[in-house]
Amino acid sequence: MRTIYPGFILALLLVVATSPAIAQNQLRGQAEPPAKVEPYKAVAVTPPQAINDPAFEALRKQMGEAAQRKDRSALAKLVVGQGFFWERENGDRADKRKPGIDNLAAALGLDHKDGAGWDMLASFADDPTGSQTPDHKGAFCAPADPSYDVKAFENLMQTTKTDLGDWAYPVSPDVEVRAAPQANAPVIERLAPAFVRIVPEGGPNVPTFLRVVTPAGKTGFVSVDSIAPVGNDQICYVKEAGGWKIGGFIGGGDSQ
Repeated sequence: MRTIYPGFILALLLVVATSPAIAQNQLRGQAEPPAKVEPYKAVAVTPPQAINDPAFEALRKQMGEAAQRKDRSALAKLVVGQGFFWERENGDRADKRKPGIDNLAAALGLDHKDGAGWDMLASFADDPTGSQTPDHKGAFCAPADPSYDVKAFENLMQTTKTDLGDWAYPVSPDVEVRAAPQANAPVIERLAPAFVRIVPEGGPNVPTFLRVVTPAGKTGFVSVDSIAPVGNDQICYVKEAGGWKIGGFIGGGDSQ
């Protein structure tokens, strides 16, 4: 079972908030989802697995401690000195003239006064998963994406006229779908290990429950920490002679 941490929950909410469906509802001033959502074909998902390596666990512990203290010097010792990559939509944006810690700081926004970058680093440190990236030999990136039939998922999005931000997957078996956004509301269904459609609702508050539609077409609510998005920003690790180090980042951040 994969554990979800605050930074990962934030990633899910950001994905949801930027989906076309909720953008249209906000423009219309609507808080309610579309009146009817049809059943859809289930696409199975296998959650990502943890990297079982004591040296990797030690690195994550040190990352978490550095994040808690906002200790840039301690963090620098955990990052490769040279060869750090920062993959964005327009290619590798890492400044190869600068040490790895400077590029990581820019990618995460560690210098921002709100401290959000350090919170994000802490959430990465808590995530035990990792999967190899084909673009960088020997690099493992986290949080790892689940395994699924890509073609079937693409067909699902085309059929339902949705995009990636409208979908998530359960992070544990038998996630409970409730009739109302309350922990004591009746359970109307339990999620199978498959993609589930998120139906965003407007509002200024960060929700603790999300409205979803199951493959059977039932509308209900799940705890926000019980499902996860696909396509998050990822931090990447490489294993050197002296152990694991942070070697790259895939995703947003400040422009260089």
